[in-house]
Amino acid sequence: MSETELPGVDSKTPNAARIYNYFLGGKDNFAADRDAAEAVLAMAPEVRAAAMENREFLVRAVRYLVGEAGVRQFVDVGAGIPAERPVHEVAQRIDPDAKVAYVDNDSVVLVHSRALLGGRRGTLVVPGDAREPEAILDSPELALLIDLDQPVAVILIAILHFVPDSDDPAGLVRRLLDRLPSGSHVVITHLSDGGVPDDPRIAQTRALYNGGLYFRSRKEIEGLFEGLDMVEPGLVGVGQWRRTAGDDTSWWLGGVARKP
Repeated sequence: MSETELPGVDSKTPNAARIYNYFLGGKDNFAADRDAAEAVLAMAPEVRAAAMENREFLVRAVRYLVGEAGVRQFVDVGAGIPAERPVHEVAQRIDPDAKVAYVDNDSVVLVHSRALLGGRRGTLVVPGDAREPEAILDSPELALLIDLDQPVAVILIAILHFVPDSDDPAGLVRRLLDRLPSGSHVVITHLSDGGVPDDPRIAQTRALYNGGLYFRSRKEIEGLFEGLDMVEPGLVGVGQWRRTAGDDTSWWLGGVARKP
């Protein structure tokens, strides 16, 4: 990506979506993002593999939701820059009529998503912030594609660990699901403190994100699913979810749950 390709976009300040894109091997990032990502990798080289496992978890979750749970509508909140095997491609390989709304508040993400997804059947790119769930659900743009009277899978992949406690991440999940019918699902992955909250790498990594990254305990992450029915095997390392082999990524936990 050219440093001057997108007018009005700050290419000098590291951006979480672009850093994650770099971890996944993408090219939609700037030098500042690559430098920040490499600083993280210098402290914790396993982060890149964990990011890949996180993506594979999402693919397996979408396949489960379409193929076994019968979900045909997805709202991907904090979707990030489109990566290989985006949600709509995975879902529509099973059912071509599956619909996916990608939601993000990052100007870079919106520009790239619209460029890559414009005109794709069954997809929509909607501006929205995970901290304002009602605004997402009330969006006239969302209503063009998603029927909130039918089951919806809300995807919150690697987004809630950017939400501080003061914004009540568990409450945001409840507010998103409250408006949706029985049979709706939520898919969440979240950085964990690995049971070692004083690990110096946590503080060092948070500093690279200017303190805006929150490693939570397993108990706190479990609280994000309160009142919902967890899909087996529950909350596990993303590499182990519905997979016979894989690393137990205790730093990155994931789960899928159904609204009763």
